[in-house]
Amino acid sequence: MTDTRKGCGKLYVVGTPIGNIDDLSPRARDVLAKADVIAAEDTRHTRGLLSRIGVESRLIAYHEHNEAERVPALLEHMTRGATVALVSDAGTPLISDPGWRLVNAAQAQQIAVIPVPGPCAAIAALSVAGLPTDHFVFEGFLPRRQGARAERLEQLRHDPRTMVFYEAVHRVTETMTALRTVFGDDRRAALARELTKIHEQLATGTLAELAARLNSSIPLLGEFVIVVAGAAEAAAPDEAEARRVYELLVAELAPDQALKLTAAITGLKRNALYRLART
Repeated sequence: MTDTRKGCGKLYVVGTPIGNIDDLSPRARDVLAKADVIAAEDTRHTRGLLSRIGVESRLIAYHEHNEAERVPALLEHMTRGATVALVSDAGTPLISDPGWRLVNAAQAQQIAVIPVPGPCAAIAALSVAGLPTDHFVFEGFLPRRQGARAERLEQLRHDPRTMVFYEAVHRVTETMTALRTVFGDDRRAALARELTKIHEQLATGTLAELAARLNSSIPLLGEFVIVVAGAAEAAAPDEAEARRVYELLVAELAPDQALKLTAAITGLKRNALYRLART
């Protein structure tokens, strides 16, 4: 654990609702009520949240366009003993939202950084997607440009982990097309829309099935989380078949060359082939 400086304030990283106000925890309410400063991605949005819970507090805009100028000022507040609460528009700060630079700078100054856990759209969608959750990767928003998006998906094509993406409503159709192009129509997936809100919707199926439902039974409204199954693990090479291939090749070629070609043909690792060759 990083030592903290005496006399300094604290930085709380506070999770806020992604739709349902009842998901704001009692602890989060208390921290927001007592904070000297609340650094908010959109002060208008956060002011509405605070109004609903009866809290008045000093708000400072903190977003991706003003991070560089805001970090020193917020650090100055905390070194003088102030408590700062960091919030995003919805969900857990830093998860596809600004904030890590402030956290990093506070830790560098030995200021205590304290998480106040709360909702997260990525985890909420993953928990109900019906796909493996023992290993997953959060990708956030894919690149907007077609070429860069295709390149990133190609890098993920063979990843066996479940993948979680965020997408805006005006790009979800083209993103689903890109996913189908790279991962194939039959890859299992889930589309979560408007999580925890009145019109919450979860749809599951193949990428092709979900894409066909867009703008019909899945309205193009709200924010989307796309959860995609990882690549199926390749079947283990058949040792009996590898032995057969090796024996055919070694009858015509030197053993080392036969082993090399057998490995290339069957996919069996060279050390396993050496074992087979000796038996």
